[in-house]
Amino acid sequence: MKTQVAIVGAGPAGLLLGHLLRAEGIAVTIIERASPDYVLGRIRAGVLERTTTDLLHRLGIDARLNAEGLPHDGFMLADGERLIRIDVKALTGRNVTVYGQTEVTRDLMAAAPERGLEVIYDAGDVALHDIEGDAPYLTFTNDGREERLDARFIVGCDGFHGPSRKAIPASVGRTYEKVYPFGWLGILADVPPCDHELIYANHDRGFALASMRSETRSRYYVQVALDEKVEDWPDDRFWDELIVRLGPEAGGRVTRGPSIEKSIAPLRSFVFEPMRHGSLFLAGDSAHIVPPTGAKGLNLAASDVAYLAEALTGFFNRADHDGVAGYSDRALARVWKAERFSWQLTTLMHRFPGQTAFDRRIQVAELDYIARSKAARTAIAENYIGLPL
Repeated sequence: MKTQVAIVGAGPAGLLLGHLLRAEGIAVTIIERASPDYVLGRIRAGVLERTTTDLLHRLGIDARLNAEGLPHDGFMLADGERLIRIDVKALTGRNVTVYGQTEVTRDLMAAAPERGLEVIYDAGDVALHDIEGDAPYLTFTNDGREERLDARFIVGCDGFHGPSRKAIPASVGRTYEKVYPFGWLGILADVPPCDHELIYANHDRGFALASMRSETRSRYYVQVALDEKVEDWPDDRFWDELIVRLGPEAGGRVTRGPSIEKSIAPLRSFVFEPMRHGSLFLAGDSAHIVPPTGAKGLNLAASDVAYLAEALTGFFNRADHDGVAGYSDRALARVWKAERFSWQLTTLMHRFPGQTAFDRRIQVAELDYIARSKAARTAIAENYIGLPL
């Protein structure tokens, strides 16, 4: 098999890139190790920056987004006693949209056949070869057969544990990582959200987040130690803890209900440089991870894809090699700013093991400064909606 661009990974980053390249007449094949049902079973982020929604509008894959997406003009920080609203729309003139990553993936997946985007699911033993030359290729197994896919470029959209980043020699790459000493226990429940906007809460007992997937489905999180088990958190215990941490105003509006999904996610900040080696590019979680505080994960993947689609379109359609050469530096400049914001918000809103009384008072002072300073709220709002491409 032959194609111009081979993409490893059929999550939202891989599918979005595939659609953008197909719209420019570029041949693309996506290889995915899992089944479609498994891909759609991943429960992930749900706050979309304008960069992400603009790409979906541009492709015309936006019917459900337009009908079901919830525009949000702001969000709130809670300090245990009060709610500090960040009026994103008033401060920046823009907003974000709440629409689940699973739904973005479903829309992109459904549009693939009619748009000629080839996706091969259930591919095993995926391996990358000759990435330092001009004729890289993939090998994999499918339906018991060994397959080979030749391409001009390979793009790794296969996440933190995929084979793409591992194909880059250790002598070439450099890793930056911070592992946080806690995780997020999250539940999904078919209950109305306690507020029409997201609430990030800093409480003496730890962080909490009130979010949603729709007007009838809520997503809530509480900070837990890394050695906690899901089994130790029956629904009633979770709801009791969430209500306390959100504070009296927001907590008093929480509607309890049975969880339909419950899991604990560790938090880390991670960046791999460079994001290009030879004929291999990295995009999304294969190159960087952010803690979910600030909702940057999917949106960073979308900005990678926007840069890469522009670069590859220039290469194939205009014989312009500059975009390909500059992709890594251009993407990383935005990645590091998003990493900074996610780290800053995580540090501000969580309780850390060994945190001193001084550390706690600094958090309190920072939240009070944000409450009283339009400049501070503007800086947060600009980062929350996504910095310009």
